[in-house]
Amino acid sequence: METYKREFIEFMVESDVLTFGDFTLKSGRRSPFFMNAGAYVSGGQLKRLGRYYAQAIHDRFGDDFDVVFGPAYKGIPLAVVTAIAYHDLYGKEVRYCSDRKEAKDHGADKGQLLGAEPHDGERVVIVEDVTTSGKSIDETYPKLMAAADVRVVGLMVSLDRQEVGKGGTKAAIDEVSERYGFPTAAIVSMSEVVEALGGTVITPELAVAIEAYYKQYGVSA
Repeated sequence: METYKREFIEFMVESDVLTFGDFTLKSGRRSPFFMNAGAYVSGGQLKRLGRYYAQAIHDRFGDDFDVVFGPAYKGIPLAVVTAIAYHDLYGKEVRYCSDRKEAKDHGADKGQLLGAEPHDGERVVIVEDVTTSGKSIDETYPKLMAAADVRVVGLMVSLDRQEVGKGGTKAAIDEVSERYGFPTAAIVSMSEVVEALGGTVITPELAVAIEAYYKQYGVSA
């Protein structure tokens, strides 16, 4: 496992973004772990978060892109910090763009998007915290494509939960990839989390609970 991935896993735990216990998810599933990206609240946390996204994008999608797009609302700060980190780490100037839940009908920046205006022929990387159903992409992808004839290089999320999406057979990020035709990736997967934290944060009892959860909801179940 790459060093930055192991560091990111530890960072999620330290930031109380990834927690373990007994949680009832919005889907109704009872899960032994829970991720809340809203717990990244400080300048230092956001700076580190942007660097992890930038490293993962560099590794998986390369440097040939122009814009980082973050779906509202949680994707807005993700797009900003990723663009900053990409410049710091790789010396590449990329712009950020996000959508609005409601279009702005006045001012110089009126419309569906905020930040950089995408142009025909540009390449875009989408960033999200986690994809559980693909709903946010379903809502924002049409806005992005209506703004300009761009090519989406890929979608990067922070954690691949590796459980079946709404289709019942594939992971949610794989469903998005199949639906829209662009690659999807995560900084880390849940199996990598278990590998990194096994025997420490993840106790033997918790490991049993996670295994049972994936027997029921895992993509290989």
